[in-house]
Amino acid sequence: MRMRITTACQFETKRGKRASLLLNYKLCTTMPGRVVVDQANPGSHLTRIPIPGINTATDSSQASIRGKVIQKGPLVSLGDEDFVLKAVIEEEESVQRSSSRNMSINVILFGGLAKDFSEAVSRGEVVVVTGFTVGKSPTAHKDQLHPCNLLLSGDDACLYVLRSLPPSVSRSPAASKRSSTSKVSKSAKVSKYTYVPLNELKPGAVVNVYGVVVFFKQPYKTRGTDYCSSLKITDQSNQKVGCNIFCERLEDHPKIFQLGDIIRMHRVKTQAFGGSINLLNTFGFSVVTFDGRPESTVVPRTSSKSFHFEPEDKQTVEELRTWAANQDLLPTTPRIHLSSVQPQSYFDLTCQLLWKAPVDGTCILLKVWDGTRCVHPLQDFSVEASVIEGPFSLSRERSDLAVNILVFDNHAEIARQLKPGAYLRIYNLHATTGTSSVPCSSGGSGQNQLAFHLHGGTSYGRGVRVLPDDSPDIQELRRVVESYPDDDNDFNLNDSAIMEIWGTPPETLVCVCSHSPPERRCGHALQQVTLAEVKQSGPDQLFHVNAQLKSYQPRHLYQALKLHCPKCRVIQEIPDDDFLSETFLEASKAPGHIADPWLLSKSILLPGDGPKSPGRTLSIHLSKELFGESKSKDLIYVTGATLEDVCQLAAAYQYILPVTASGGSASLMDLSAPFLFRGNKRYYGCKQCSQVSVKELKVGGSEEINEEFIAEALGIKLLQYGLLLKLELQQGRDTLEVFLWRDAETFFQVSLEDVAANQEAQNKISKTMDFLCPPGRSMAEHPWLDLCLTTYTVKEDDGLKHVCYQVCQTSTTTTPP
Repeated sequence: MRMRITTACQFETKRGKRASLLLNYKLCTTMPGRVVVDQANPGSHLTRIPIPGINTATDSSQASIRGKVIQKGPLVSLGDEDFVLKAVIEEEESVQRSSSRNMSINVILFGGLAKDFSEAVSRGEVVVVTGFTVGKSPTAHKDQLHPCNLLLSGDDACLYVLRSLPPSVSRSPAASKRSSTSKVSKSAKVSKYTYVPLNELKPGAVVNVYGVVVFFKQPYKTRGTDYCSSLKITDQSNQKVGCNIFCERLEDHPKIFQLGDIIRMHRVKTQAFGGSINLLNTFGFSVVTFDGRPESTVVPRTSSKSFHFEPEDKQTVEELRTWAANQDLLPTTPRIHLSSVQPQSYFDLTCQLLWKAPVDGTCILLKVWDGTRCVHPLQDFSVEASVIEGPFSLSRERSDLAVNILVFDNHAEIARQLKPGAYLRIYNLHATTGTSSVPCSSGGSGQNQLAFHLHGGTSYGRGVRVLPDDSPDIQELRRVVESYPDDDNDFNLNDSAIMEIWGTPPETLVCVCSHSPPERRCGHALQQVTLAEVKQSGPDQLFHVNAQLKSYQPRHLYQALKLHCPKCRVIQEIPDDDFLSETFLEASKAPGHIADPWLLSKSILLPGDGPKSPGRTLSIHLSKELFGESKSKDLIYVTGATLEDVCQLAAAYQYILPVTASGGSASLMDLSAPFLFRGNKRYYGCKQCSQVSVKELKVGGSEEINEEFIAEALGIKLLQYGLLLKLELQQGRDTLEVFLWRDAETFFQVSLEDVAANQEAQNKISKTMDFLCPPGRSMAEHPWLDLCLTTYTVKEDDGLKHVCYQVCQTSTTTTPP
């Protein structure tokens, strides 16, 4: 009988839990001490996975990996009893004969496991790994190893080292006893984590921190494969620090549900940026969050199977809660229910998802409720039963209380993953009235009806999050919703039965107009050519082609909108609301005094956000010239205003001009921000081409005040809105990348100025692109496009000239259904 003596030493990992490094000695005779029978293969009860078969979907809970150590890196200390070590293991030869790809993989070990591996394991030895997690390797393109890596930490992490001893080696009972004693002694050692106050952070270090969340954005998809969470935290030092967290899986991001939540992060890297310290997750990153309300139970929120949490951690959380409550960091406004929502407001909604249905590639319809009734008339939409996920048939009580939410752009991807019955928190939801791009089921325009939109982008923390079942925020909501019946007894039909009753397919959720393929608007007498002929041509030529749209970039409209100067040709991104809010907030803190004789001024003292927050002064200035012409509401100047203030004033006045005080005179803010507001529209100026001077406007009796007139009077060169798309055309086996830029307004038949400010205009472009490039459809279902292309040259950074292609004088057409 084959037998094996196993000696085990236990030690602390990065989360303070015990992991095991087992040194296995194969023996052929029974020896005193700890004896394991018929277990020469460690982890034999687990499924062995070859290294080439590892991927991010691998279930590591029932798996083991075996390989030979071919590289062993140095032991790196990250703090007191906290280590990390990187090694590379290689698949055994028997498997290599059948596969030659991804044979070697990086293994990252943390804590005491890394230290013991450094001391006990040598290159060339065979190891078996269990209790690992699989991550994406950020160095795969450099080291040409497996695209994944193995992370070892926590209770379940285990690494066996196989060593064959010569038959002459024996072991006495005393030695076995000493080994057992050594094991107990070592396991009694507990690693303590050191947490750095936020005001003591230095750039270039890997640290552990605690903090109170004072700002956060829900995870959003980056242009790569990761999701990104952005947040800002503070602690008793009153230092505010920004954090960016990149993880491929949504469940690995911090579970933050409201301002004031407590967050603990292990192994974040400090970076200097813009004169301040930012935090970024790095190898071994782990995060735990807690409810920030002092009265709630201290319950860690994390997706990790094992994590370090001691009485000291509970005490730290409670101290931060108490401190934050005394600093007015927790939200003071009560939760908004559907019954108290007012038109044109933005609010956070806690609700339950009843069902969902796709509208198009960039919009999802959610049917939700919170147990209260909205008092305003609501827009309703007809959807095809076959696309609904969830119970389409609702009880009369639930149906009367439920509302529709249209989720747009980047949030639609998250919404597709939501499951009916889940409890949600939707952040920065807009209660809006007016015409919607989605037709009402009643056939009306919905002009005076309320609709709920979750707009694209991440400004103001906009997003949607699933609340855990034990969240204290949903306990009351659960009691309310569970008091209603699930469905009516007299309408208990499944989808197939509903289809039989209707006899014909139900109304589908489509645009009010049906699209036709693009038509050329040029008058060129040219013959159609192939894409291959276009690619072989030179610059400054025009071509007519007939092709299909295979793909386009970017997929999200807000990434395609740009600002450009028609004079100097500069193209720049449109600032997001977070940047603008910060810019206006800083300007509002020091409004100063304006004494220009051509202005009439009035100041208002606004209260602060809390008892300990100082108030601020908002000043409104009117031009005496305009006042005399009875045009006082056509243009006002404001100082000390936040972005929210300006947007509210824009609803009452035609044009709003934010200014600051400089030497007692009015001065414009930096042109990185809009210099002029009109309703929802914002106007920007070119920094290079503008000669700014704030002076009194001279207006004739019949002269119209508009943005061009105001910009010219101020010496500002207006930036124009543009839309930049890269289209991949296909014609048989040939493909060609072309740009849509100069004639984007002609192509979509919409004003880009309206697109930047109007959801309906944005939806028109999104629906057009979904028609031209239907998501999830084969190329055979893509329409053929009749396009006019122009060729031109650009000079790249390498100094060489390259031929590019652009769509011109082409527009999409719409015909009544």
